[in-house]
Amino acid sequence: MSMLETTGTMTVTETLTRRERVVLAELTEDVTLEEIATRLFVTRNTVKSQVRSVYRKIGVSTRAEAVAWAEAHGIR
Repeated sequence: MSMLETTGTMTVTETLTRRERVVLAELTEDVTLEEIATRLFVTRNTVKSQVRSVYRKIGVSTRAEAVAWAEAHGIR
C-alpha cells in the first residue's frame, strides 16, 4: 500500500480534519481562496494554511492535482 492509501491503519481521507475535507470540497468548485474564506467565515490566510495542510497530507502540490484526488476519493 502506498502512503496515499494509508497512514498506519487510517486512510488519508480519514486523517483529513472535517474542515480540511470541507476546504478540499470547496477547491473542486470554480472559486477563489477569498471566496472560500468568505463562505467559511474565516480569513484567506486561514484557508491558505488549510489548503497547504491538505496538499501535504494527500501528497499533491497543485490545485488541479488536489481536485483530481478529491474526485477520485468521492469528496465533493
